[in-house]
This record gives sequence, C-alpha cells and structure tokens, in this order.
Amino acid sequence: MHGWLNDATVWNGIIDELEADFRCIAVDLRGHGQSGAAGVGNYGRELVLDDLRNVLDERDIAQAIVVGHSLGGYLALALAIEDPARVSGLGLVAAGPGFRNPETREQWNDSVRATAADREIPEGMEAISMHVDAMVMDRLGEVAAPACVVVGARDKRFLASADVFDKYLDVKERHIIDEMGHMVHVKAPADVASALRSVFG
Repeated sequence: MHGWLNDATVWNGIIDELEADFRCIAVDLRGHGQSGAAGVGNYGRELVLDDLRNVLDERDIAQAIVVGHSLGGYLALALAIEDPARVSGLGLVAAGPGFRNPETREQWNDSVRATAADREIPEGMEAISMHVDAMVMDRLGEVAAPACVVVGARDKRFLASADVFDKYLDVKERHIIDEMGHMVHVKAPADVASALRSVFG
C-alpha cells in the first residue's frame, strides 16, 4: 500500500525484485491513481480497510504479508490490529503509528490540510491521511505479526517511529538505508526488497 498522494506504481521497482518468488499485489487507495473519488466523508480508516479486505477476498487470499509505505504502513498496522488473521507479516517502510498527543495529531492534520490546498485532489480526499484518534498507537502491543522495518537515514520523523516499533512490535529486522529520505522504496527499491526478503524469505 502506497502513501498519501502516491499510487501503486511506486512499488514497481520492488515488485520487479520480488515477483519471481512472491505474488505481489499493489493497490491504488481511494482517490489515488486509478481508484476513483469516493466523495466527501468516504475516506475514513474503516472504509479503506474494507477496500483492502475486498482486494484480498476477490483474490481468495486468506492471509498476506502486508507492506505499506507511510500512510500505507499505518493502514497495514490498523489491519493487523483489527483483523490479525489476515496479516502474516508486516513490511513497514517509512511508516508511523499515528499520534497519541492530540496537539501533535492536530499539527499533522494541519499540515495535511495545507498540502491538500496546494494540490488538485478529489474533494475530501485529504481525510484519508488525517488522524482522528490514537487507535493504532494505543494498540500496537496487540500486533502479533512479525515485522520488517525499513527507513531512510535522512527520514528523521520516521526514524523516530522505528524506535516506537522496536518497543511494541515483534521487529525481526530494522534496516536503515544510507542517504535515503522518505521515498526510500522508490529511490532504493533493491535495498528495500532485499530487506523484505531477509525477513520473509
């Protein structure tokens, strides 16, 4: 799963590296890429998680290693919390668990609104990247799936998130990719694919 304002094509390089050994499915989240606009009020976390469940159901996939970048990683964690039987492993690429502090959460939401104001995006779509609670952060300890954490060495915000994951998740390996920022999966796909393969085979 990709991050906000990206689309499924950001995974092309990694899929090229992994598809000989894994069945790889990249999705366009609501309002992104080839997925149409859902309409104002239809970008909430539960609706997006239902989309992901439908993708798995349509392909008769009972359980999957779920890999997500940024927003996609947050959604992967949410799925692992709410539907643990679906998730056999987590690939968290420059991802975070959200915010427990309401002020910090609102600062994030303000930054999302500001970015959305400068973009031509479907009306209301910014809500997919906004946080309304601390559900994921508060329930991280419930996640049983083994995790591979990958982050760019220059991605300061998400380096801090990696420390949180080490504390609460079953992190099998943490990979910090030198010289890389937030789009580490695009800029260094071979390194990210290697990290995922080292944990998940």
